[in-house]
Amino acid sequence: MANTEKAYKLVALQEGISNAKAKDLIDRGLVFCSGKKVKIARGELDIKSEFRIDKIAPAEVLFEDENIIAINKPAFVNSEEVVKKFHDVTLLHRLDKETSGVLLLTKNEEFRLKAIEAFKNDAVYKEYIAWVEGVVVEEMVIDKPIKTTKGAFARSNIDRNGKSAKTEVYPVLAARKRSKIKLVIHQGRTHQIRVHLRSVGHSVVGDTLYGGMESDRVMLHSHIIKLFDYTFEAPEPKIFRKFE
Repeated sequence: MANTEKAYKLVALQEGISNAKAKDLIDRGLVFCSGKKVKIARGELDIKSEFRIDKIAPAEVLFEDENIIAINKPAFVNSEEVVKKFHDVTLLHRLDKETSGVLLLTKNEEFRLKAIEAFKNDAVYKEYIAWVEGVVVEEMVIDKPIKTTKGAFARSNIDRNGKSAKTEVYPVLAARKRSKIKLVIHQGRTHQIRVHLRSVGHSVVGDTLYGGMESDRVMLHSHIIKLFDYTFEAPEPKIFRKFE
């Protein structure tokens, strides 16, 4: 008799949920076994395995008027999923699934077009907070072009034939061979922060796609966005304080 079973089936049994729901939890990165993230839903695990299931925080409305809705997007949720919770809105930009923080939705076409132009012209202030591998003690500017390949999922790399991208890095705190930093980005290419930080040897904690050590989540948070006369700020997640 086999002593193993597919991970999603074991999660479904433990949680009393459907196989489809269990697979979704694993695919989102919310399931842990023996302190490690379960990455392959169909992977075989010991039938006696016990799982920890992280919860997704609710999407919080930070601000709303006749033009815009600012959301504090939780980690593990796609930007498109947030949009579905509201009526007659359009995404103005996107955050990666495990990136939390300020996400902007527009409520009318006239404002959307003006805002898109502001993003294109680098007239929007975008500040992030991240925990990264290694000790960052000096400010730096990473100005390296990025090329993105899109298939089943997007992957970006530094490439001289790519699109221009600039990221400002400011040290905040160093603790146990990791650093908390503030970042201000220009252009906003796909995975810009993650690729730029890997290129200088400071991958984002939890970002295993770009060289970071495994963690509960990718430790990247969209902290402040300034657009026209608006300023939106999403509080730093509690998990960010665990390394301090």
